[in-house]
Amino acid sequence: MGESVAGRLFSVLDAFDAPRGGPAALRLTDIAARTGLPAPTALRMVRELVAWGGLERGADGTYRLGLRLRALGAAAPCPRGLLDAALPALRALGARTGGHADVAVLSGPADGGVLCLVSGERLPGHATAYGKVLLTAPPAELPRLTRHTVVSPGPLAAQLARIRAEGLAVCAEEHRLGEITVAAPVRGPAGPVAALGVTVTAGVPLERVTAAVREAARRVRPPAP
Repeated sequence: MGESVAGRLFSVLDAFDAPRGGPAALRLTDIAARTGLPAPTALRMVRELVAWGGLERGADGTYRLGLRLRALGAAAPCPRGLLDAALPALRALGARTGGHADVAVLSGPADGGVLCLVSGERLPGHATAYGKVLLTAPPAELPRLTRHTVVSPGPLAAQLARIRAEGLAVCAEEHRLGEITVAAPVRGPAGPVAALGVTVTAGVPLERVTAAVREAARRVRPPAP
Protein backbone atom coordinates (compact mmCIF):
# COMPACT_ATOMS: atom_id res chain seq x y z
CA MET A 1 0.00 0.00 0.00
CA GLY A 2 1.33 3.47 -0.87
CA GLU A 3 1.90 6.36 1.48
CA SER A 4 -1.24 7.90 2.95
CA VAL A 5 -2.48 11.35 1.96
CA ALA A 6 -1.56 12.62 5.43
CA GLY A 7 1.94 11.19 5.04
CA ARG A 8 2.35 13.01 1.74
CA LEU A 9 1.19 16.29 3.26
CA PHE A 10 3.61 15.88 6.16
CA SER A 11 6.46 15.13 3.75
CA VAL A 12 5.76 18.40 1.91
CA LEU A 13 5.96 20.33 5.19
CA ASP A 14 9.16 18.47 6.11
CA ALA A 15 10.71 19.76 2.88
CA PHE A 16 10.87 23.20 4.51
CA ASP A 17 12.87 21.92 7.47
CA ALA A 18 15.58 24.58 7.86
CA PRO A 19 18.10 22.39 9.77
CA ARG A 20 18.40 20.28 6.64
CA GLY A 21 19.80 23.31 4.90
CA GLY A 22 16.55 24.19 3.13
CA PRO A 23 15.74 27.78 2.23
CA ALA A 24 12.69 29.54 3.62
CA ALA A 25 11.04 29.41 0.17
CA LEU A 26 10.94 26.50 -2.28
CA ARG A 27 9.76 25.98 -5.84
CA LEU A 28 7.46 23.13 -6.71
CA THR A 29 10.35 21.27 -8.39
CA ASP A 30 12.36 21.58 -5.16
CA ILE A 31 9.46 20.21 -3.11
CA ALA A 32 9.03 17.25 -5.46
CA ALA A 33 12.75 16.49 -5.32
CA ARG A 34 12.92 16.70 -1.52
CA THR A 35 9.81 14.59 -0.94
CA GLY A 36 10.31 12.08 -3.73
CA LEU A 37 6.73 12.70 -4.84
CA PRO A 38 5.82 12.87 -8.53
CA ALA A 39 5.37 16.48 -9.62
CA PRO A 40 1.57 16.18 -10.14
CA THR A 41 1.17 14.66 -6.66
CA ALA A 42 3.40 17.32 -5.09
CA LEU A 43 1.35 20.03 -6.80
CA ARG A 44 -1.89 18.54 -5.48
CA MET A 45 -0.52 18.40 -1.91
CA VAL A 46 0.84 21.95 -2.16
CA ARG A 47 -2.51 23.27 -3.38
CA GLU A 48 -4.27 21.57 -0.47
CA LEU A 49 -1.87 23.17 2.00
CA VAL A 50 -2.19 26.61 0.39
CA ALA A 51 -5.99 26.39 0.59
CA TRP A 52 -5.76 25.43 4.28
CA GLY A 53 -3.22 28.12 5.10
CA GLY A 54 -0.27 25.86 5.84
CA LEU A 55 1.69 27.20 2.87
CA GLU A 56 1.75 30.57 1.11
CA ARG A 57 2.56 31.14 -2.58
CA GLY A 58 4.79 34.08 -3.36
CA ALA A 59 4.58 36.36 -6.39
CA ASP A 60 7.69 34.65 -7.78
CA GLY A 61 6.03 31.23 -7.71
CA THR A 62 7.86 29.94 -4.63
CA TYR A 63 6.17 28.55 -1.53
CA ARG A 64 6.87 29.18 2.15
CA LEU A 65 5.30 28.08 5.43
CA GLY A 66 2.00 29.83 6.08
CA LEU A 67 0.71 31.88 8.97
CA ARG A 68 -1.74 29.19 10.07
CA LEU A 69 1.09 26.80 10.91
CA ARG A 70 2.94 29.52 12.80
CA ALA A 71 -0.18 30.42 14.77
CA LEU A 72 -0.78 26.79 15.72
CA GLY A 73 2.82 26.37 16.85
CA ALA A 74 2.73 29.52 18.91
CA ALA A 75 -0.52 28.39 20.57
CA ALA A 76 1.08 25.28 22.06
CA PRO A 77 0.96 25.62 25.88
CA CYS A 78 4.69 25.60 26.64
CA PRO A 79 5.84 28.02 23.87
CA ARG A 80 2.84 30.28 24.42
CA GLY A 81 3.51 30.64 28.14
CA LEU A 82 7.22 31.13 27.56
CA LEU A 83 6.61 33.80 24.92
CA ASP A 84 4.21 35.66 27.20
CA ALA A 85 6.79 35.61 29.99
CA ALA A 86 9.55 36.81 27.66
CA LEU A 87 7.71 39.58 25.80
CA PRO A 88 8.53 42.48 28.18
CA ALA A 89 12.23 41.59 28.11
CA LEU A 90 12.14 41.14 24.33
CA ARG A 91 10.56 44.55 23.77
CA ALA A 92 13.16 46.21 25.98
CA LEU A 93 16.00 44.33 24.27
CA GLY A 94 14.81 45.30 20.80
CA ALA A 95 14.48 48.95 21.80
CA ARG A 96 17.88 48.98 23.47
CA THR A 97 19.82 47.34 20.62
CA GLY A 98 17.80 48.25 17.53
CA GLY A 99 17.80 44.59 16.46
CA HIS A 100 15.22 41.84 16.17
CA ALA A 101 14.79 40.22 19.58
CA ASP A 102 13.43 36.68 19.85
CA VAL A 103 13.24 33.67 22.14
CA ALA A 104 13.82 30.16 20.82
CA VAL A 105 13.39 26.54 21.90
CA LEU A 106 14.74 23.34 20.42
CA SER A 107 12.40 22.23 17.64
CA GLY A 108 13.27 18.55 18.03
CA PRO A 109 16.01 16.42 19.57
CA ALA A 110 16.88 14.71 16.30
CA ASP A 111 17.59 17.60 13.93
CA GLY A 112 19.30 20.12 16.20
CA GLY A 113 17.10 22.96 14.95
CA VAL A 114 15.45 25.74 16.94
CA LEU A 115 12.05 27.40 16.68
CA CYS A 116 11.89 31.17 17.19
CA LEU A 117 8.65 31.99 18.99
CA VAL A 118 8.29 35.60 17.83
CA SER A 119 9.05 35.20 14.14
CA GLY A 120 7.92 31.56 13.86
CA GLU A 121 11.11 30.84 11.90
CA ARG A 122 12.95 27.56 12.24
CA LEU A 123 16.71 27.93 12.27
CA PRO A 124 19.65 25.52 12.06
CA GLY A 125 20.97 25.26 15.59
CA HIS A 126 24.64 24.86 14.70
CA ALA A 127 24.73 28.18 12.81
CA THR A 128 22.84 30.48 15.18
CA ALA A 129 23.48 31.80 18.67
CA TYR A 130 20.07 30.51 19.79
CA GLY A 131 20.96 26.95 18.85
CA LYS A 132 24.47 27.11 20.25
CA VAL A 133 23.06 28.09 23.64
CA LEU A 134 20.72 25.09 23.66
CA LEU A 135 22.69 22.33 21.93
CA THR A 136 24.73 20.00 24.11
CA ALA A 137 26.42 18.21 21.19
CA PRO A 138 26.87 18.89 17.46
CA PRO A 139 23.98 17.65 15.27
CA ALA A 140 24.62 14.81 12.84
CA GLU A 141 24.16 17.02 9.77
CA LEU A 142 26.11 20.27 9.57
CA PRO A 143 25.33 22.13 6.33
CA ARG A 144 27.61 25.06 5.54
CA LEU A 145 25.30 28.05 5.08
CA THR A 146 27.96 30.74 4.65
CA ARG A 147 31.74 30.74 4.49
CA HIS A 148 31.74 31.48 8.23
CA THR A 149 29.64 28.49 9.33
CA VAL A 150 31.47 26.19 11.74
CA VAL A 151 30.85 22.65 10.49
CA SER A 152 33.76 20.62 11.91
CA PRO A 153 32.37 18.56 14.83
CA GLY A 154 35.48 18.99 17.01
CA PRO A 155 35.69 22.79 16.91
CA LEU A 156 31.90 23.07 17.22
CA ALA A 157 31.84 20.79 20.28
CA ALA A 158 34.54 22.93 21.92
CA GLN A 159 32.58 26.06 21.08
CA LEU A 160 29.39 24.64 22.63
CA ALA A 161 31.26 23.72 25.82
CA ARG A 162 32.67 27.25 26.10
CA ILE A 163 29.23 28.78 25.52
CA ARG A 164 27.70 26.61 28.27
CA ALA A 165 30.43 27.74 30.65
CA GLU A 166 30.13 31.44 29.77
CA GLY A 167 26.35 31.57 29.37
CA LEU A 168 26.52 33.57 26.15
CA ALA A 169 26.77 32.84 22.41
CA VAL A 170 27.84 35.23 19.66
CA CYS A 171 27.36 33.94 16.13
CA ALA A 172 28.81 36.16 13.40
CA GLU A 173 27.46 35.66 9.85
CA GLU A 174 27.23 31.87 10.19
CA HIS A 175 23.57 31.73 9.17
CA ARG A 176 23.26 34.81 6.95
CA LEU A 177 25.92 37.21 5.76
CA GLY A 178 25.65 40.63 7.34
CA GLU A 179 23.92 39.36 10.49
CA ILE A 180 25.19 38.66 14.00
CA THR A 181 23.09 36.91 16.62
CA VAL A 182 23.76 37.10 20.33
CA ALA A 183 21.88 34.84 22.75
CA ALA A 184 21.87 33.79 26.40
CA PRO A 185 20.03 30.98 28.18
CA VAL A 186 16.66 31.39 29.87
CA ARG A 187 17.08 29.13 32.89
CA GLY A 188 14.50 27.02 34.64
CA PRO A 189 14.94 24.90 37.78
CA ALA A 190 16.63 22.10 35.82
CA GLY A 191 18.73 24.26 33.49
CA PRO A 192 18.27 26.17 30.21
CA VAL A 193 14.77 25.89 28.73
CA ALA A 194 15.14 28.47 25.97
CA ALA A 195 17.54 30.95 24.41
CA LEU A 196 16.78 34.66 24.34
CA GLY A 197 18.69 36.86 21.96
CA VAL A 198 18.81 39.49 19.28
CA THR A 199 19.92 39.73 15.66
CA VAL A 200 21.85 42.86 14.67
CA THR A 201 23.72 43.93 11.57
CA ALA A 202 27.41 43.16 11.31
CA GLY A 203 29.57 46.03 12.48
CA VAL A 204 27.41 46.99 15.46
CA PRO A 205 29.54 47.34 18.64
CA LEU A 206 28.85 44.11 20.53
CA GLU A 207 29.76 45.06 24.11
CA ARG A 208 26.47 46.92 24.57
CA VAL A 209 24.52 44.16 22.82
CA THR A 210 25.97 41.31 24.88
CA ALA A 211 25.29 43.14 28.14
CA ALA A 212 21.69 43.82 27.07
CA VAL A 213 21.13 40.19 26.10
CA ARG A 214 22.45 38.87 29.41
CA GLU A 215 20.23 41.27 31.34
CA ALA A 216 17.13 40.43 29.28
CA ALA A 217 17.60 36.67 29.68
CA ARG A 218 17.98 37.02 33.47
CA ARG A 219 14.67 38.88 33.64
CA VAL A 220 12.60 36.05 32.15
CA ARG A 221 10.96 33.59 34.51
CA PRO A 222 9.77 30.62 32.45
CA PRO A 223 6.39 29.13 33.36
CA ALA A 224 6.28 25.87 35.28
CA PRO A 225 5.88 22.82 32.98
